[in-house]
Amino acid sequence: MSRQQHQVCGDPNRFQVVADFVITQFGKRVRYIADVAGGKGVLTRMLNKKNLDCELIDPRQKSVKGIKHRREPFLPEMTDYYDLLIGLHPDGALRELGEAALTRPVVMIPCCNFWDQHRRGQKELLAAIKNFYQDNDVRYQEIVLNFKGPKNIAIVSEPPSPI
Repeated sequence: MSRQQHQVCGDPNRFQVVADFVITQFGKRVRYIADVAGGKGVLTRMLNKKNLDCELIDPRQKSVKGIKHRREPFLPEMTDYYDLLIGLHPDGALRELGEAALTRPVVMIPCCNFWDQHRRGQKELLAAIKNFYQDNDVRYQEIVLNFKGPKNIAIVSEPPSPI
């Protein structure tokens, strides 16, 4: 396995697709990024190589070398430092990341339904997140990202405008 390859499940191109999307969508508007529940930190490393200051927040101990890694669960109260939060299949941090959208921009690509255990399926999961955003005046758009798999839909959100 080369230095560029990492053992991952799903389409390995998703990290590059998301990194390119962040650069295109947010460009120079963001500097400090949190990769929430980002596993080993592959996306974190790619964003750092694009001159963004990205930090992995994930309680799991294993990560790629050379990245900043907060080894703790993500909480919405952690958002003050960051300009952007990213959750590429954030699993157990999904609900907290959605709540953080009340105060910070979020790029969320949900996978498993850790939002509402009473709902099943991707369509229901996306509907529940969008309903939460609508109920809390969070502006969002749904974007299909160009990587393989059914879980390639990003919900890109901006917090409510201050009154």
